[in-house]
Amino acid sequence: MHPLTRLPPAARLPAAALAAIALGALARLTPGIAPAGTIIWMAGLVLTGAPVVWRTMRGIAAGRFAADLVAMLAVVTAVLLRQPLAGLIVVLMQTGGEALERYAEGRASDAVRELEAAAPRLAHLVLRGVVEDVSAERVVVGDTILIRPGELVPCDAVVLTGRSHVDESRLTGEPLPVSAGEGTRLMSGSLNGEGSLTACATAVSSQSQYARIVELVRSAQASKSPLQRLADRYAVWFTPVTLVVCAAAWALSGDPLRVLAVLVVATPCPLILATPVAIIGGINRAAKRQIIIRHGTALEQLASVRVGVFDKTGTLTIGRPRVKRVVPAPGFTEPEVLRLAGSVEQGASHLLARTLVEAAHERGVGLLEMHNVIEAPGRGVTGRVDGYEVSVGARAFIRERSPAADQSFDALEADGLAQDGGLLAYASANGRALGVVEYADELRPGAKRFFEELRALGLRRTMLLSGDRERYTRDVARAVGIDEVHAELLPEGKVHIVRRLVMDGEKVVMVGDGTNHAPALSAATVGIALAGHGGGITTEAAGVVILVDDLGRVVDAIRIAHATLRIARQSIWVGLGLSMVAMGFATAGLIPPTIGALLQEAIDVAVILNALRASAPVAAHAAGAPPPG
Repeated sequence: MHPLTRLPPAARLPAAALAAIALGALARLTPGIAPAGTIIWMAGLVLTGAPVVWRTMRGIAAGRFAADLVAMLAVVTAVLLRQPLAGLIVVLMQTGGEALERYAEGRASDAVRELEAAAPRLAHLVLRGVVEDVSAERVVVGDTILIRPGELVPCDAVVLTGRSHVDESRLTGEPLPVSAGEGTRLMSGSLNGEGSLTACATAVSSQSQYARIVELVRSAQASKSPLQRLADRYAVWFTPVTLVVCAAAWALSGDPLRVLAVLVVATPCPLILATPVAIIGGINRAAKRQIIIRHGTALEQLASVRVGVFDKTGTLTIGRPRVKRVVPAPGFTEPEVLRLAGSVEQGASHLLARTLVEAAHERGVGLLEMHNVIEAPGRGVTGRVDGYEVSVGARAFIRERSPAADQSFDALEADGLAQDGGLLAYASANGRALGVVEYADELRPGAKRFFEELRALGLRRTMLLSGDRERYTRDVARAVGIDEVHAELLPEGKVHIVRRLVMDGEKVVMVGDGTNHAPALSAATVGIALAGHGGGITTEAAGVVILVDDLGRVVDAIRIAHATLRIARQSIWVGLGLSMVAMGFATAGLIPPTIGALLQEAIDVAVILNALRASAPVAAHAAGAPPPG
């Protein structure tokens, strides 16, 4: 295999140009074959310069006025005036800068592929009492399907028989499981808990909720406009200035070599090199803070955002159900409720049972041995603990076993339980009301300070999108200082709001953590996925992925983006300023083309050294302290 073919495609042209320069120089220094050096340089210039010229011409034909135009003119002029070394140096820096840009861009998102790979594939079709395993695509509306514990729901359906808890967090983002029984509507892609369910399909898999999320991500990515390169935005004025100076050099001297010298020193290598070098440095700097910026475009866009859109559950809140409070019935204390209810919940399999056991341990309550534990999936659990017959579960479950206890719960609920959207578990002991446990999500510590820092970074508008109930969502927004609230949303509602903001010209950053956020992350100017607990599909749809469970890293990411773009612009201005001074000397005939090319390389080195400052280490972010710049 030829050595060049082992290189990435973007690196082959600069490697070939460098090889031609080296071989030509070696020939010129070798007695007897010195003239061959010029031939090698000219051949190398034609072979490596032709693709540069062709690409630039195609861009001009397509209406793209890019920074590459001056480099193309320098290459063509170097060929016509037989100044191959100057032309090769231009090709080397031009294509080398492009290779750096490709590296900085990184790989494209595989969000749609990842979503499709994680889609439910298998369904258990019930035909005349016989269960047959089929692909999810074969299920039609009206079919009866069996959903076993721990399995994904293959298509939208309604429960016919059975009880269970169903985890819809992948779709709605809400951590509290849904208690599913007869008549409960299930969404494809949700995860069945501890009990088997028999359900009737209400939509084929290709038209179910999960498939709609896949299509939303696909359409959101397809509708995003490509970002104009930072270099091309500066080229809009620098290229005409260069052409005017070339015309002045020709008018003053009539010497084409002066024109070539101007083109060589004006070749916008600072434009081409500064941004990718700075962006690579910024990406590396972010990685040290466990912030993965997937490509240079995401970093550049992050520096321009002015509207912040946030999910609630798992983003502003912890994202896991926690015991918010325990209200004991008369005759019992809070530790006794935790001890008896937590002990019997040790024998249950659902998420809230584990949460109650954890809460007892965290509060120093010792749990006891349980006996004769019987679980009714999706309803509750009963067992014997320390001489008590203890039941924990839904109120209807307790009512069936302890009608007298049920009457006492009305007084406990009057205490304001679950007014903010929490979930309640009721407990009885020997037929008496034991107490009520309220579960809710917790606001992240420092969330209010986080939004103050975002506003200091230029975000002038914040918005909270949630699938949760409106009252609780507004309470969270009020607690952290968010401006606008939209509650009770499905994924299509979230992506519609984000897409509308982008269409109105807003630069939007969307922050989320679940599969249901993937479409909105794709539709935003730049999406940030919180993946501290494993991001999966969400990380593929986002331009920025935060690997630790720390909301403050969002502030760090935006600060790094600001610093990186500031350094890139400084490097561009310094480089262009030095190039314009050199253009003046070239116009006066004081700099020949080859010396001009070498001088341009010195300017490039200065630009690169300045751009490398973007990779400087960043101090850890601390709540209440100024984040790093």
